[in-house]
Amino acid sequence: MRAACELKWLWGVLFLSLAGCSLGESEYLGGDLWAVNHTSAAINHFSVNGYGGGNASPYGYGGGACCVMLPREWRPGLMMKVEWETDPDPYAKSPPLGTDEFRKFMVKHKANYEHHTASVPLPPYEEEGLCALEVHFFPCHQVKVTTSCWRYPSPNSPIKEPLEMKEPAECPK
Repeated sequence: MRAACELKWLWGVLFLSLAGCSLGESEYLGGDLWAVNHTSAAINHFSVNGYGGGNASPYGYGGGACCVMLPREWRPGLMMKVEWETDPDPYAKSPPLGTDEFRKFMVKHKANYEHHTASVPLPPYEEEGLCALEVHFFPCHQVKVTTSCWRYPSPNSPIKEPLEMKEPAECPK
């Protein structure tokens, strides 16, 4: 009986050793997904390369979702597809929740939601410098991303634009 148990244990160790060798190191790293919203519109939800990141209040922060997957090694030409939905009037006065008037109001209100997509370059990083992916939403549906360990608004953050940015009368084409 003892010999059978030892044999099973030995086979288990051998199997795990082989499995570890065959799997190798993952090509991707997981990190948190954060948002910084520099606009007066609410970000209802956003995603990067299909990984969901939650919401962000006007002129505020959000996200905090786990996880977005990024290549272990940065290489030139890496692009991130950012998709998001905005509510241009997040503070609209609504009728009381649960009423028919509220439901009608929300149908009209949601008709004004806007959907956006942007492809943005992923700036260089080193594996030990990859802390999270921070997505910055700017007026005119512009987006920047950073993987810096210095979160906005740290003076060391690579993103320097102010938090409260005004939408111009006309966006550049």
